[in-house]
Amino acid sequence: MRQLLTLLTAGALFAACASDKQKAAEAWLEEATAAYEQADFDKATALIDSIRTAFPNAIDIRRQALKLHQDVELKRAQQELAATDSLLQSVQHDMDYQQEKVNRDKQALRATPEELTMLTQTRIRRDSLRTQCEVLGAKIRYIHKKQKEMK
Repeated sequence: MRQLLTLLTAGALFAACASDKQKAAEAWLEEATAAYEQADFDKATALIDSIRTAFPNAIDIRRQALKLHQDVELKRAQQELAATDSLLQSVQHDMDYQQEKVNRDKQALRATPEELTMLTQTRIRRDSLRTQCEVLGAKIRYIHKKQKEMK
């Protein structure tokens, strides 16, 4: 009888502890969701990582956290792509202007090494930004693919 009472008490303590852990995991997920909605992506990501580490057995919460993590990374990549694209357009405009000037100066035999170097550096910057846009676009497509798979 005594063993049964001890076993029941241990089971009740375990259930209460599991319930408290579930509530804590839910609270962290709610806080991560609030951070995401406020566009505080670093805080949201940190909380999601904490959920993964602190609550390895909270499967449903971790599943929800994974979905939120994908949303966070998608929004972050979209914002970064928008900023990079804007910068790319500006650099492309500068490069077009420099290219026209260099072409005119070459025809008049006045092109300087500094102009040519500046044009080359601007072209390198443009190519780097193009590559960054392509990578971000691929990341966004990949996240969309994974989100469809989870549905």
